[in-house]
Amino acid sequence: MKTFFTVGLTGMLALGMTGIAMAQENAPQSKGPNQTRQGIHGPRSIDQELDHLTKDLELTPNQRKQIRPLLEEHHDRIQALFDKNPKLSREELGPQIHAISDETHHQIEALLTDHQKQLAKAMQERMHAGEESRRPAPSR
Repeated sequence: MKTFFTVGLTGMLALGMTGIAMAQENAPQSKGPNQTRQGIHGPRSIDQELDHLTKDLELTPNQRKQIRPLLEEHHDRIQALFDKNPKLSREELGPQIHAISDETHHQIEALLTDHQKQLAKAMQERMHAGEESRRPAPSR
C-alpha cells in the first residue's frame, strides 16, 4: 500500500526528473553525469533536484550524500529505459518509469525523519493544488 508520502515523492521525481530523454533528444550530447534535463518546470539537473529536496525537506549534509547516488541511479535507469526503447513514447513507458521512481522514493523515504516525511506530505499537497489549478475546466 502506498503512503501519501510515497505518492508525493513519486510525483515530484516524476515531474522533476523523468523528462530526461525528451530534453536529450533535442540537446547536444556529452553533458556529463549532472546533465540538465527538461522537467515540467524547465531544465533541472541532479544538483538542482537535490537542492530542491534539501530546501523542501530540510535535508542534512549526510542525507544529501546518501540521496545524491539514489538520484543519479534514478536518472541512469530511466535514461537506459529510453535508450532501449527509442520508439516508445514517455506515456508508453509510464508504468516502467513509475516503478523506477517508486523504488527510488522508498529508498529516499527510509533516510528521512518523521518531521521530513511531514514536510514531504506538505510538498505533495502544494504540487497537487498546482496541478488542479492548471487543469482545464470540464467542457459542458
